[in-house]
Amino acid sequence: MEKPTGESELLQEASRVLERAKELQDSASSLISKTKSEEQSLCHRALALDSEIQRLRRSTGAAAKAGTVDYRTVDQMEEKLFKAKCVMSDGDVSSFLPVKSNDRFLRMFLGPINVRAIRKDVQLKMKEEYNSFRDRTAILFMLFPFILLSLRNWFWDGCFPALPVQLYQAWLLCLYTSLALRENILRANGSDIRPWWVYHHYCAMGMALISLTWDIEGEPDCARKQRGVQLFLAWAMMQGVAMLLQNRYQRQRLYTRIALGKARRMDVVWGETAGVEGQLWLLYPILFILQAFEAYVGVLLLQTAVSGVVSEWQVVVCGTLLVAMAIGNFINTVQTLMAKSRFKAMKRSRSKQEFDHGQPTSPSALRDSS
Repeated sequence: MEKPTGESELLQEASRVLERAKELQDSASSLISKTKSEEQSLCHRALALDSEIQRLRRSTGAAAKAGTVDYRTVDQMEEKLFKAKCVMSDGDVSSFLPVKSNDRFLRMFLGPINVRAIRKDVQLKMKEEYNSFRDRTAILFMLFPFILLSLRNWFWDGCFPALPVQLYQAWLLCLYTSLALRENILRANGSDIRPWWVYHHYCAMGMALISLTWDIEGEPDCARKQRGVQLFLAWAMMQGVAMLLQNRYQRQRLYTRIALGKARRMDVVWGETAGVEGQLWLLYPILFILQAFEAYVGVLLLQTAVSGVVSEWQVVVCGTLLVAMAIGNFINTVQTLMAKSRFKAMKRSRSKQEFDHGQPTSPSALRDSS
C-alpha cells in the first residue's frame, strides 16, 4: 500500500480505520450476544439435569429404606447417578452449574468477585498447586521448630529470644491465611474439603496473630515461662511428620479412588483428621498422639495462667484455641473411623446376602472392594 501524501487522503484513511473498528465491534457484540444466549440455554439444561439427579437420589434412598427395590438394583442406580454427577462436576458442564456465593472470609480479602474457574484444566491446576504448597510447607513446618529448639539448647542458654519466635509465628500466620484462602477457592470450584478443616485454619490464624503480641521473655524463671512455647514447637515438628505421611500416601490413594470412580478429580486429601485403609496402624496412632499432645499444650498454657506464672490474656486465649482444635480434630477423626466401619459392615452384609442367595457380586460392590 502506498503511503498517503495529501491531507484528504489521510482523512479518508482514518475514516476507513474508524469504520473497520465499528464493524469489528458490531461483530464482537453479535458473537457475545449469541454466546450468552447459548450459555443461558446450557445453564437451564444443566440445572434441570442436576435437579433430576437429586430427585432420583432421594427416590432411590426412600425405596431402599422401604424395601420396595432390590438392593442390587439400588447399587446399580447409585453407581449410575454418581457417575452422572461426576461427569457433570468433573467436565465442562460444571462451569454452567450455579455458583455458590463466596465465603465471608473470601469476601473479606478479595471482595465480591467470582473465584470459580470456567475451564476445568485451570481448576485442576489450582488443586495441584494446593497439593504442592502443602508439600513445601510440611517440610518447613518441621525445619523451623527444629532450628529454634536447637538454637535454644546450643546458643540461647535455654531461653528463647522474642524476635525469632515472633518471626516463626508471623510465618504461621501467613501459612494458615494462605491455606484458608486456597481451600475456600477450591471449595468454590467443587472440592470436597471438610468445613472443619477450614475452620481449624481460622483458629490457627487467630492463635498465630495473638501469639505475636505475647511477651515470652522473662527472668529469672524464663524456662518455666517458655515451657508452653517449647512444647508447641515440639508438637509442630510432629505435625510436619504427619503432614508428610498424609501428603504422600493419601494422595496415592486419592488417585486410585478417582480412577475407580469413587472420587472426583477436584477432591483433595483432607487435613489432619483423615486416614485411608492400609495406614490404620501407622497414621491413626500418630493423629491421636498429635491431638492428645495438642490438648496437653493447651491445658499447660491454661495452667500457667491460672497459677500466675504467666497471667497475660494471650496465654488464656491460645490455650483455649489449642484445646478446641484438638477436640475438633479428635471428633472428626472418630467420625471418619465410624464412617469407614459402617461402610465395611454394609459391604460384609451385602456380600453375605449375595452368598446366601447364590447371586454374583454386583458391579458396584466389586468397585467398592477394590
